[in-house]
Amino acid sequence: MKQLALMKHLSLALFSVLMFFSASSQAWWWDKPSTYTKTKHPIVLTHGLYGFDSLLGIKYWHKVPETLRADGAEVYLTTVSNSNSPEVRGEQLIPQIERILAISGAKKVNLIGHSHGGPTIRYVASVRPDLVASVTSIAGVNKGTPVADTLADWSNQSGFMAGVIETLGNALAGVIDLLSGGDYDQDIMASLASMTTAETTAFNQRHPGGIPTSACGEGAYVDNGIRYYSWSGAKPSTNIFDPLDLITATTSLFFPAGVKNDGLVGSCSSHLGMVIRDDFKMNHLDEVNMLLGIHHLFSTDPLTVFRSHANRLKNAGL
Repeated sequence: MKQLALMKHLSLALFSVLMFFSASSQAWWWDKPSTYTKTKHPIVLTHGLYGFDSLLGIKYWHKVPETLRADGAEVYLTTVSNSNSPEVRGEQLIPQIERILAISGAKKVNLIGHSHGGPTIRYVASVRPDLVASVTSIAGVNKGTPVADTLADWSNQSGFMAGVIETLGNALAGVIDLLSGGDYDQDIMASLASMTTAETTAFNQRHPGGIPTSACGEGAYVDNGIRYYSWSGAKPSTNIFDPLDLITATTSLFFPAGVKNDGLVGSCSSHLGMVIRDDFKMNHLDEVNMLLGIHHLFSTDPLTVFRSHANRLKNAGL
């Protein structure tokens, strides 16, 4: 009996020791920092038309940097003219990238641009490929948009209308610039012109990296040592509680019937390099998690798309 009791005590002690080390090991595992989004090169975010970093408490990239950093990514926000040509915006972006490289010690960056930020980062990749590891265009205006085409037509047909668009457009750009602390020159007419079908065609001839040769196909995945990716949404109105849906629902009326679009950019026009997807249930602002993360209730969370893409870049050695 004494031997049996002793064996029971030894078994209990051994079980306790094993449980202790098992628990310790498990705690160590769960406390280990995640590296899911830890890319080799820093991720640099570039906004689109009328974009900003932070405006009266509203973040353009709502929770995107924080979400990526939580899993290991090194993320930087940039600010350029919210209204100007991609060439002007790109030249403003280059010195910011150079500072980021100096701060981080990295050799290159992964550029991610939304809307007009797409052509902006494409310009940088074209003229300074030494700075860029990858380009990701989110609903980039890569082959123009009927919205810009229509406004350009109105301006060409009426001097009065051109004056109205220029005055109101630059006034709004100036207010955004002032409140967000950008301090850049604004030119809404140059911005709109650069997003027309005609001007994007000319731009693509000068900076062809990743541009599809077919109307709605994929472009080269790698060009001049730089990888190209894109994704976009195709649902102009996604949530009745989001006041910004009114903007994208209205601008979607500029598109011909049957053309998939996110309210401002057509799905096919957004294609660049590897097309991750062009039909997310997101409008043009949902794609960067605006406004305050309000998006379609029964579709992919925009933050999940960003995390998955950062992991994609990581797995590609970028």
